[in-house]
Amino acid sequence: MYYFIIDLEATCWKFPKTREEQEIIEIGAIAINAYGEKCDSFQSLVKPFIHPKLSYFCEELTGITQSQVDHAPDFIEVFDQFTLWIENYEHHHFSSWGAFDEDLLRINCYQNDLDPFWNRKFANLKKQYQRIKNLRKPIGLKSAVEREGFEFTGRHHRALSDAENTAKIFNRYLDEWIFE
Repeated sequence: MYYFIIDLEATCWKFPKTREEQEIIEIGAIAINAYGEKCDSFQSLVKPFIHPKLSYFCEELTGITQSQVDHAPDFIEVFDQFTLWIENYEHHHFSSWGAFDEDLLRINCYQNDLDPFWNRKFANLKKQYQRIKNLRKPIGLKSAVEREGFEFTGRHHRALSDAENTAKIFNRYLDEWIFE
Protein backbone atom coordinates (compact mmCIF):
# COMPACT_ATOMS: atom_id res chain seq x y z
CA MET A 1 0.00 0.00 0.00
CA TYR A 2 1.22 3.47 -0.88
CA TYR A 3 -0.11 6.87 0.08
CA PHE A 4 0.26 9.96 -2.04
CA ILE A 5 0.19 13.31 -0.31
CA ILE A 6 -0.57 15.88 -2.98
CA ASP A 7 -0.35 19.65 -2.83
CA LEU A 8 -1.11 22.15 -5.56
CA GLU A 9 -0.42 25.82 -6.03
CA ALA A 10 -2.72 27.79 -8.30
CA THR A 11 -3.16 31.14 -9.92
CA CYS A 12 -4.60 33.45 -7.30
CA TRP A 13 -5.56 37.04 -6.75
CA LYS A 14 -6.05 39.33 -3.80
CA PHE A 15 -9.74 39.43 -4.74
CA PRO A 16 -10.49 35.78 -5.60
CA LYS A 17 -12.00 34.62 -8.86
CA THR A 18 -14.08 31.48 -9.30
CA ARG A 19 -12.46 28.07 -8.87
CA GLU A 20 -12.95 27.48 -12.61
CA GLU A 21 -10.68 30.45 -13.35
CA GLN A 22 -7.87 29.13 -11.16
CA GLU A 23 -5.20 27.04 -12.80
CA ILE A 24 -2.60 24.78 -11.30
CA ILE A 25 0.85 26.36 -11.45
CA GLU A 26 2.67 23.75 -9.37
CA ILE A 27 2.17 20.11 -8.41
CA GLY A 28 4.05 18.58 -5.50
CA ALA A 29 3.57 15.08 -4.13
CA ILE A 30 5.17 12.65 -1.73
CA ALA A 31 4.85 8.85 -1.99
CA ILE A 32 4.79 7.10 1.39
CA ASN A 33 4.74 3.36 1.95
CA ALA A 34 2.57 1.49 4.47
CA TYR A 35 5.25 1.99 7.16
CA GLY A 36 5.25 5.76 6.79
CA GLU A 37 8.55 5.89 4.92
CA LYS A 38 9.00 8.41 2.13
CA CYS A 39 9.68 6.53 -1.09
CA ASP A 40 9.76 9.27 -3.67
CA SER A 41 8.58 12.75 -4.56
CA PHE A 42 7.26 14.60 -7.59
CA GLN A 43 7.43 18.32 -8.32
CA SER A 44 6.75 20.38 -11.41
CA LEU A 45 5.75 23.90 -12.25
CA VAL A 46 2.91 24.33 -14.76
CA LYS A 47 2.39 27.05 -17.33
CA PRO A 48 -1.09 28.61 -16.92
CA PHE A 49 -3.25 29.08 -20.01
CA ILE A 50 -6.46 30.89 -18.99
CA HIS A 51 -4.65 33.58 -17.01
CA PRO A 52 -1.03 33.28 -18.19
CA LYS A 53 0.12 36.37 -16.26
CA LEU A 54 0.54 35.74 -12.54
CA SER A 55 -0.79 38.39 -10.21
CA TYR A 56 1.60 40.22 -7.92
CA PHE A 57 -0.33 38.66 -5.03
CA CYS A 58 0.29 35.15 -6.41
CA GLU A 59 4.00 35.74 -6.92
CA GLU A 60 4.35 37.10 -3.38
CA LEU A 61 2.29 34.29 -1.80
CA THR A 62 4.01 31.40 -3.57
CA GLY A 63 7.41 32.77 -4.52
CA ILE A 64 6.78 31.41 -8.02
CA THR A 65 7.82 33.94 -10.64
CA GLN A 66 6.35 34.78 -14.01
CA SER A 67 9.57 33.69 -15.69
CA GLN A 68 9.38 30.27 -14.02
CA VAL A 69 5.85 29.53 -15.25
CA ASP A 70 6.59 30.99 -18.69
CA HIS A 71 9.26 28.31 -19.11
CA ALA A 72 7.25 25.49 -17.52
CA PRO A 73 5.43 22.74 -19.44
CA ASP A 74 1.65 23.00 -19.86
CA PHE A 75 -0.85 21.16 -17.68
CA ILE A 76 -1.39 18.28 -20.11
CA GLU A 77 2.34 17.49 -20.21
CA VAL A 78 2.79 17.75 -16.44
CA PHE A 79 -0.37 15.72 -15.78
CA ASP A 80 0.98 12.99 -18.08
CA GLN A 81 4.33 12.97 -16.22
CA PHE A 82 2.49 12.91 -12.89
CA THR A 83 0.25 9.97 -13.82
CA LEU A 84 3.26 8.02 -15.13
CA TRP A 85 5.00 8.65 -11.79
CA ILE A 86 1.94 7.42 -9.87
CA GLU A 87 1.73 4.27 -12.00
CA ASN A 88 5.05 3.14 -10.48
CA TYR A 89 3.11 2.31 -7.31
CA GLU A 90 0.37 -0.28 -6.96
CA HIS A 91 -2.48 -0.09 -4.45
CA HIS A 92 -2.50 3.54 -3.45
CA HIS A 93 -4.61 6.18 -1.77
CA PHE A 94 -4.58 9.93 -2.28
CA SER A 95 -4.71 12.66 0.32
CA SER A 96 -4.30 16.39 0.63
CA TRP A 97 -4.61 19.06 3.30
CA GLY A 98 -8.18 20.17 2.57
CA ALA A 99 -10.55 19.70 -0.35
CA PHE A 100 -9.07 22.44 -2.55
CA ASP A 101 -6.44 20.24 -4.19
CA GLU A 102 -8.80 17.49 -5.30
CA ASP A 103 -11.38 20.01 -6.53
CA LEU A 104 -8.85 22.03 -8.51
CA LEU A 105 -7.18 18.96 -10.00
CA ARG A 106 -10.54 17.61 -11.13
CA ILE A 107 -11.54 20.98 -12.68
CA ASN A 108 -8.20 21.35 -14.47
CA CYS A 109 -8.52 17.80 -15.83
CA TYR A 110 -12.00 18.47 -17.20
CA GLN A 111 -10.91 21.77 -18.72
CA ASN A 112 -8.15 19.92 -20.58
CA ASP A 113 -10.29 16.91 -21.61
CA LEU A 114 -8.34 14.57 -19.33
CA ASP A 115 -9.76 11.82 -17.17
CA PRO A 116 -8.87 12.18 -13.51
CA PHE A 117 -6.59 9.29 -12.54
CA TRP A 118 -8.13 8.57 -9.16
CA ASN A 119 -11.30 6.57 -8.65
CA ARG A 120 -11.95 7.49 -5.04
CA LYS A 121 -12.05 10.73 -3.16
CA PHE A 122 -8.91 12.15 -1.69
CA ALA A 123 -8.69 11.82 2.05
CA ASN A 124 -9.20 15.35 3.33
CA LEU A 125 -6.51 15.38 6.01
CA LYS A 126 -7.47 18.85 7.22
CA LYS A 127 -10.99 17.73 8.04
CA GLN A 128 -9.83 14.42 9.50
CA TYR A 129 -7.21 16.16 11.62
CA GLN A 130 -10.02 18.26 13.07
CA ARG A 131 -11.81 15.01 14.00
CA ILE A 132 -8.70 13.32 15.39
CA LYS A 133 -7.78 16.31 17.56
CA ASN A 134 -11.41 17.12 18.46
CA LEU A 135 -11.06 20.71 17.26
CA ARG A 136 -14.06 23.00 16.89
CA LYS A 137 -12.94 24.09 13.42
CA PRO A 138 -10.31 23.00 10.91
CA ILE A 139 -6.90 24.67 11.03
CA GLY A 140 -4.35 25.50 8.35
CA LEU A 141 -1.37 23.34 7.53
CA LYS A 142 1.27 25.57 9.09
CA SER A 143 -0.71 25.82 12.34
CA ALA A 144 -1.18 22.04 12.46
CA VAL A 145 2.52 21.38 11.84
CA GLU A 146 3.48 23.76 14.65
CA ARG A 147 0.74 22.39 16.94
CA GLU A 148 2.31 18.94 16.53
CA GLY A 149 5.70 20.30 17.58
CA PHE A 150 7.29 20.04 14.13
CA GLU A 151 9.26 22.75 12.44
CA PHE A 152 7.67 23.93 9.22
CA THR A 153 10.40 23.39 6.65
CA GLY A 154 10.70 24.90 3.18
CA ARG A 155 8.48 27.67 1.92
CA HIS A 156 4.80 27.73 2.80
CA HIS A 157 2.62 27.79 -0.36
CA ARG A 158 5.14 25.84 -2.42
CA ALA A 159 3.69 22.52 -3.44
CA LEU A 160 6.51 20.14 -2.51
CA SER A 161 7.26 21.91 0.78
CA ASP A 162 3.59 21.80 1.76
CA ALA A 163 3.36 18.10 0.80
CA GLU A 164 6.46 17.31 2.88
CA ASN A 165 5.08 19.17 5.88
CA THR A 166 1.71 17.45 5.49
CA ALA A 167 3.59 14.13 5.49
CA LYS A 168 4.89 14.88 8.99
CA ILE A 169 1.34 15.02 10.32
CA PHE A 170 0.25 12.13 8.11
CA ASN A 171 2.91 9.86 9.57
CA ARG A 172 2.12 10.81 13.15
CA TYR A 173 -1.46 9.58 12.69
CA LEU A 174 -0.78 6.95 10.03
CA ASP A 175 -3.27 4.41 11.38
CA GLU A 176 -6.05 6.94 11.96
CA TRP A 177 -6.74 8.24 8.45
CA ILE A 178 -9.89 7.05 6.72
CA PHE A 179 -9.82 6.41 2.98
CA GLU A 180 -13.26 5.97 1.44
